[in-house]
Amino acid sequence: MHETPDRFTLLRRDGVALVVQHLPTGLPTVLHWGPDPGPVGTEDLGALALAASRQTPPGTLDAAWQLSLLPVESDGWAGRPGLLLRRETVPVLPRWTVSGVDEAEHSVRVTAEDSMAGLRLESTLGLTAGGVATVDHTVTATGDAEVEVVQVEATLPVPRTADHLTTFSGRWTREKAPLTVPMPRGATTRQTRRGRSGHDSPHVTIASTGVPRDRAGEVWAVHLGWSADVTHRVDRMTDEVTLLGAGELLRAGEVRLAPGESYAAPTAYFAWSDAGLDGLSARFHTMLRARPQHPAGPRPLVLNTWEAVYFDHDPPTLLRLAERAAEVGVERFVLDDGWFLGRRDDRRGLGDWSVDRTVWPDGLEPLARRVHELGMQFGLWFEPEMVNLDSELARAHPDWLLHAPDRVEEPAGISWRQQHVLDLAEPAAYEYVRGCIGTLVTELGIDFIKWDHNRDLVDATHRGRPGTHEQTRAAYRLIAQLKREHPGLEIESCSSGGARTDLGILAVTDRVWASDSNDAVERQDIQRWTQLLLPPELVGGHVGPTESHSSGRTLDLSFRAATSLMGSAGFEWDLLSCTDEELPVVRAFAALYKELRHVLHTGTAVHADAVDPALRVVGAVLPDRSEGVWTVATVASLEEALPERVRLHGLDPDRRYRVRVRSELGLPRHGWITPGWVSAGEVTLPGALLASAGLQIPTLWPAQALVLHATAV
Repeated sequence: MHETPDRFTLLRRDGVALVVQHLPTGLPTVLHWGPDPGPVGTEDLGALALAASRQTPPGTLDAAWQLSLLPVESDGWAGRPGLLLRRETVPVLPRWTVSGVDEAEHSVRVTAEDSMAGLRLESTLGLTAGGVATVDHTVTATGDAEVEVVQVEATLPVPRTADHLTTFSGRWTREKAPLTVPMPRGATTRQTRRGRSGHDSPHVTIASTGVPRDRAGEVWAVHLGWSADVTHRVDRMTDEVTLLGAGELLRAGEVRLAPGESYAAPTAYFAWSDAGLDGLSARFHTMLRARPQHPAGPRPLVLNTWEAVYFDHDPPTLLRLAERAAEVGVERFVLDDGWFLGRRDDRRGLGDWSVDRTVWPDGLEPLARRVHELGMQFGLWFEPEMVNLDSELARAHPDWLLHAPDRVEEPAGISWRQQHVLDLAEPAAYEYVRGCIGTLVTELGIDFIKWDHNRDLVDATHRGRPGTHEQTRAAYRLIAQLKREHPGLEIESCSSGGARTDLGILAVTDRVWASDSNDAVERQDIQRWTQLLLPPELVGGHVGPTESHSSGRTLDLSFRAATSLMGSAGFEWDLLSCTDEELPVVRAFAALYKELRHVLHTGTAVHADAVDPALRVVGAVLPDRSEGVWTVATVASLEEALPERVRLHGLDPDRRYRVRVRSELGLPRHGWITPGWVSAGEVTLPGALLASAGLQIPTLWPAQALVLHATAV
């Protein structure tokens, strides 16, 4: 933190700077968010403030161009308000007086009061490792009257040169689909109202100079660390600075503060890059890898049993499957849905977290013991936030459902998978779930939990009020408490696949399941865009069956394995059904993943701005640039008979590299001409040429992939 007396705070870290101006009245304003300007003094910051201000001519609006941390209508701001509060039906319009400014090396906290309105605001701006800006706001009721929080949304300014906007949407098995449009005029929003992030989550909203590219151009992005309803916003007004921001979407009456109570808005994460989307990812990935809760050690190769057996749990078969898994090199064996009381399909049993002795007469102890004897970790599936009406739990405690009592029998078509939501904000329900899971973790030595969440929160009601906010906070507390009570336990967030993959849930979990689609063609893009925010070691992606259960598409094992290689890898497949030809490839894949994961899970993400819409180039390069791994894949037929050369970015231009075709998974099928370096299996070139001239690839058929491994020589 570099400070100038009285008026400015300059935060700088990893090539990014935030310049905050403390005004004589009201909240501070952010004068600059973006590239670090280098050495500057008090006079320079004063001149910057002068350069960003305007002299108001007579007869025009009095509002300033630069906006406060929480702009509202009473500031003369015609865009979306940053703060909305209400008492009964009357808006509360605070007039803030700053009462304290606390500065640290990489953050500044501003405390402001309005004694007449009975309110206090604490706003903290910071820069994390990697140069990601964080914005946190907390509102406290200090008077003697209740106040309702309608919205608190963090914003930062972006320049007028940001003329395009990229947002994300999607659906089940096709999450994280981007759309880029010219920057819309006025105040616009993207919202989710699903009670969870949703398959159509905004994910990350990106403003860019021109259409965003992988390796070049300025981009500004925002993500909200919250696992429920959100608003992403951009305000491109004609007479003010452009704002980019996000905040929690609250229902009417959902958050009401009694005297002395506070509302802490979810953290908004802002990232700027002048190196395109890869520069954006580098900032987010650096931040997440620096977190103390980031999972330590190599990410194990997983086998999950869901697509192998579904609900058909046969103990001898599952024991054989565990033995086959260990034989091919699996390191974590996860028993999925179907093990607990009455759970023969998805209509019953949720909430009854005890082993079904009619299916597992000796319990799960023999399986867990055998898995551990084989040198693997043992994982188990739970869906702790859900309940079936056909369960002992729902019959005993209908008052524990997150629904209005008279609305439990929902209209036809509204219920998801015949399941309802368990109200974790009810202390007794919370303790019941904690006790059930904790007992099994202790008894079975569970190393890993797949924590599922398979429905939207429709009409969520807690004690007569909207309950999504309290439910989400309770879920965070429960996961964090279980991990504290069971050191070493890892937890994956799965939500019908990729419907909860935000930084809120990842503050308490160890990885996410990117999608229920194991169609490797779809996975190429799902993983690429999930990894825009999350480093690949946090993104589960498994090798599915030959015929995808989500799309019916039949794909080569080499392509499925190459796609899985680029994340936190594993199998979602009945390995007992493998042919004699497939088993050696499965073993080779396991060995290759273990050999290369130190690059994939610590390296810098690189992409290639491919021109052909069917081509995907995804790579990772070690921080010291001594080694890199790429997959070059097709998701459809290439447009040209002579494909474009693929450039391998991120290597040291002054070093030479041996680039090998890793053929352990099988060579991809392609047209009739094979480039000489592919036939030879390797080539040695300077990093500068690999990045500028690139390598000629063969005319790959649809759904084929080359795995390339570069090492400095």
